[in-house]
Amino acid sequence: MTTPPAPGPRIIVMGPSASGKTTIARALAQALQARYLEGDELHPAANVEKMRAGIALDDADRAPWLDAMGRALSQHPALAVVATCSALKRRYRDQLRVAADPLFFIHPLVPRQALAQRLKMRTGHYMPASLLDSQLADLEPLAIDEPGLVVDGTASVASQVDQIRSRLGL
Repeated sequence: MTTPPAPGPRIIVMGPSASGKTTIARALAQALQARYLEGDELHPAANVEKMRAGIALDDADRAPWLDAMGRALSQHPALAVVATCSALKRRYRDQLRVAADPLFFIHPLVPRQALAQRLKMRTGHYMPASLLDSQLADLEPLAIDEPGLVVDGTASVASQVDQIRSRLGL
């Protein structure tokens, strides 16, 4: 009887829009030779349309998206995965953990002013700058008992990736 392979690390880069989730997650996935998963691509069309219209998502809107994220994260248990997901509230992170534990969360911390500036400069994304404050109001920092790491989201991507790899022993 063979033992199934241990799960690869499952890392979620979390935070509000424009915090650098995609940039950091892509760089980290490349550095770890891990599968990359873009959480925005798993939103139901209705969620995308709400956000595009400047309407903040509520818990009921996010639940099916988080279920889809959990399924995608657990699809290939032996592979390392780096994903993006706002995961703003503890209950959202708990929902993801139920589906795909163990998870390690990375929160690039970026001041509101810098987030707003990044949103102004960003093109081609459905998330309008007008929803930034609602995201920040929902954001619950990682609790002491949650496996994760807060990094300086204004530092270089290379510096953030190095810090994450060091913390994970990779």
